Amino acid sequence: MTKKSENLRDFVSSCETNPSVQTVNNRPAATKTRKDVEELSAIVVDCGYKLHVEAGPGLLETVYEVVLARMLGDQGLVVERHVPVPIRLMGMTFEEGFRADLIVEDRLLIELKSVENLLPVHSKQVLTYLRLLKLPLGLLINFGAPLFKDGCKRIVNGPQSFESSRLRVNQNPQEEA
Repeated sequence: MTKKSENLRDFVSSCETNPSVQTVNNRPAATKTRKDVEELSAIVVDCGYKLHVEAGPGLLETVYEVVLARMLGDQGLVVERHVPVPIRLMGMTFEEGFRADLIVEDRLLIELKSVENLLPVHSKQVLTYLRLLKLPLGLLINFGAPLFKDGCKRIVNGPQSFESSRLRVNQNPQEEA
C-alpha cells in the first residue's frame, strides 16, 4: 500500500468519527457569521478540488461524501448529510422521498456522484431537490471525472441573480406550438 493511500485511509477513518460534522438527526446550531451562497459554493468547489487531487477518481461516492463533509466542517461550515427531501403531491407529504447528499449552512445543496460521465438525469435530480427544498443553488460534483472541472456543475433554481453563475438549468421550458 502506498503512503498516499495510507494517508487517505487514515483521513477517511477520522472523518467518520468527527463530531464537527453534523447529521440530520443532530441538527447543528447556527454559525456565528453567515456566508452568502456564492461564498459557500466557492469554498465547496475549493475543497472538492483538493479532494479530487488527493484521492483521484475511482472511490465510492460515500468516501468522497464523508471526506468532503469533514473538510467543509473544518472550514467552520455547518454540514448536514443525508438530508430528507420531502415530496408533496396531491395534498400528501412523504418525508422519505429523496435524500440529499449534503446541505451546507441550510443554503447550498451538494449532490455527489462517482461515475464515468454525468447524464442529464443527474442535473434534473439536483434541480428537483432544489425546487422541493426551495434552495437557490446546488452543486453537482462528479468525482469520477478525470478532471475536476469536467465533473463540477452549478445548477440554479429560478431566476435569482448570481454574478458568477455559469450553468443555468431552464425552469420554464419554451411553450411548444
